[in-house]
Amino acid sequence: MAERPEGPLRRGWTTGACATAATRAAYTALLTGDFPDPVEITLPKGERPAFALAWEGRGTGWAAAGIVKDAGDDPDVTHGALIIATVRRLPAGSGVVFRAGPGVGTVTREGLPIPPGEPAINPVPRRLMRAVVEELAAAHGDPGAVEIEISVPGGEDLAKRTWNPRLGILGGLSILGTTGIVHPFSCAAWIASIHRGVDVARAAGLTHVAGCTGSTSEAAVQALYGLPEIALLDMGDFAGGLLKYLRRHPVGRVTIGGGFAKLVKLAQGHLDLHSGRSQVDFAWLAGELAGLGAGMDLQDRCHTANTAQQVLGLAEAAGLPLARRVADLAAGEARKVIEGAPIDLDVVAVARDGRLLARSGV
Repeated sequence: MAERPEGPLRRGWTTGACATAATRAAYTALLTGDFPDPVEITLPKGERPAFALAWEGRGTGWAAAGIVKDAGDDPDVTHGALIIATVRRLPAGSGVVFRAGPGVGTVTREGLPIPPGEPAINPVPRRLMRAVVEELAAAHGDPGAVEIEISVPGGEDLAKRTWNPRLGILGGLSILGTTGIVHPFSCAAWIASIHRGVDVARAAGLTHVAGCTGSTSEAAVQALYGLPEIALLDMGDFAGGLLKYLRRHPVGRVTIGGGFAKLVKLAQGHLDLHSGRSQVDFAWLAGELAGLGAGMDLQDRCHTANTAQQVLGLAEAAGLPLARRVADLAAGEARKVIEGAPIDLDVVAVARDGRLLARSGV
């Protein structure tokens, strides 16, 4: 995850808000022959942002407009992407139909807010775009029967840097947003993707999933248990976000995998494992070493250590099973969060080189 910059952060707009603005501009041009620029929309909480048009086109029975997505100061992979809405007339009575254009994905698995076979345009953006069509149709005496095709040039490549392929959204990006606003470094999008991963795994009938802190631990856990790609949840630093959701939406078996330092923080009771929001407590580690029989010299060296990895090396050299102790304690903290949900939970500690360090309960 990118580091948060210092000072006030500028908010941005979701792909759903951009698609709505593009739809309003395109449908207005279809009705009147003119593209509004800037184009103003109303978001779910009443905000009325205005967007500059970056692209426009028109032909017989259709009009299209494009908005460049501005994610503000959030490290969003879709920042700067062109979101295009092409609005085409349909026979009266057809209502509003959504289509995935180039760069927008199609849902292929159960468990997401949109059923398989549908464009990956989430419910709130669909509702906003329908509202725009209804408002303009009423104002101009139009039936409001249109197809809205959303496309994102280059979106298929951008999607490879998102969770879409793992969630079964193929061919491009999702058009997302619940408020229309991107709050920089809010982590909400990441946690929402974790939740969708759980939903997809449950809908597929999986009985074992894994949440890992990074790609190295994920690869080790996948190999250890032979898990399919769909069972791997991109937990990152958000152990709490995953575990709290699993408490309400359980899967029979859950493995938490991570590097030693991240798992030390979980064992200490931290649920956000990011270095900016939780720290390794070396006095706590020294106490655990003492419980494993470490002498005062080793405990003192732990107190003055620079990194958790350094402490692990000291423990391994002394033949003390610190990684196993940390895995057991981390599993205990994770079980407190799931609060008796019907989940068999274990923790796997993985070295930086992918080597298995320890497994809880083994």
